[in-house]
Amino acid sequence: MTDAIYPQVRIVSERLLNPETVERVMNLIVATEGVRRAILNGPRIPPTITYGPAKGQPNPHEMRKIIKIGDQNVELQVHVGTILLELENKDVIPAIRAACEAGFRDLPWYLQEGRFMKTSPSLVDYAKYGPDADKAIIGMADPGSKSGPVIIQGIK
Repeated sequence: MTDAIYPQVRIVSERLLNPETVERVMNLIVATEGVRRAILNGPRIPPTITYGPAKGQPNPHEMRKIIKIGDQNVELQVHVGTILLELENKDVIPAIRAACEAGFRDLPWYLQEGRFMKTSPSLVDYAKYGPDADKAIIGMADPGSKSGPVIIQGIK
């Protein structure tokens, strides 16, 4: 179980982000020491069209791209609007703020401190991963997803 003693921040942009912006910001955040976990939130972009006359056909959405975070390729499955971070301690927050200022450039954004991720296993975590789930993925289960979360190696 993740201890509730770790501070969490939410980085919110005032509009949904392009994959290039997500890649730039996340690389600056991953380079910052003290980040334990990160979640990219936003509306899901399915790989195939889920309803209507084109149901089952590939979804040629321009925001569903493969980006490089650190030395790892990550396929964006959401149109990112918020980034949730769990930190080692509050001393990391100024470095996260500086990384965001450099990464977002002219885009409007803000940073909030609070509790945004689950810190103990939920029923969804148990159903998806079982009783011996990796402690790093607690609270990161998406019940609608057929795959698990992407673990970026640069983050603890």
